[in-house]
Amino acid sequence: MIGTSVVSTPTRVGNAALVEEIKALKRERNAVLLAHYYQTPDIQELADVVGDSLALAQAADRTGADTILFAGVHFMAETAKILNPGRKVLVPDPHAGCSLADSTPAEAFADLLRRHPDHLVVSYINCSAAVKAMSDIICTSSNAVRVVNSLPKDRRIIFAPDKHLGAYVQRVTGRDLMLWDGVCEVHVDISIDKLRLLMGKYPDARLIAHPECPQHILDEADHVGSTASLLEFVQRDNGQRFIVATEVGILHRMRAAVPQKELIPAPVHADNACACSECPYMKLNTLEKVRDALRDGCPEVVLPENVRLGAERALRRMLALG
Repeated sequence: MIGTSVVSTPTRVGNAALVEEIKALKRERNAVLLAHYYQTPDIQELADVVGDSLALAQAADRTGADTILFAGVHFMAETAKILNPGRKVLVPDPHAGCSLADSTPAEAFADLLRRHPDHLVVSYINCSAAVKAMSDIICTSSNAVRVVNSLPKDRRIIFAPDKHLGAYVQRVTGRDLMLWDGVCEVHVDISIDKLRLLMGKYPDARLIAHPECPQHILDEADHVGSTASLLEFVQRDNGQRFIVATEVGILHRMRAAVPQKELIPAPVHADNACACSECPYMKLNTLEKVRDALRDGCPEVVLPENVRLGAERALRRMLALG
């Protein structure tokens, strides 16, 4: 799944000058702006490529730009640096982290691997560069099943860090995986009770869910897939109403793709402003921070070369699968 090129849409008047400043800085710095589907609409509209983790890793690998500005979370920018050691990689906000990456400290992960030296290690891309460097191969939610199926049937496998994605892959592939106990705080916050009430209110709605959701959510779903897969599904399916169980940022691209269809965010446990799943880390990035990063050339992602090389080997094995 390749990234989605941005279709130009009207910009709010208040942001027009800022957007033009960013465009000028991009030209001046020979910079490419990569943005995840979970970014705010104004950043998505300005990006050169919008996509999921796999598409953005592929875009980072292909780019000829001198500077990569990655509007996502920190592990995504690290991935771009791993694949582009000679290019400057910037992030709008260095505090844009990830609960999954944080759940897997490198020291604790290394200890697990020392205790299970006979296992192959598959790490979900939502992890630090240090964890990637200890892995045999990386996967994304788009290709996790394909990655696991590519490994020898007689080898035991450690899957980290998302236990819900790992459990889903285990059910689909039939492989026995040792799962690291990590979760995405956004997807586990979706309320099954509120979701069932919503499904009762809209019995014709199709539930689509990201595999980072717990099994009791996935069991209710009409389609399970990566962010890009969910976007693709609402375009090709004949349904006219969808309940979307993933981070609410994807609704911007979905509504642009299928304006005639109704898209409803899955409800969460807490009563927040939109009663939907929002990643607080993704939303740390703003247009102002994008401008500042391009203008100042920082914050920059820097990695120890031994870590980068180990992580690149694991990433290249994934990318070679296509």
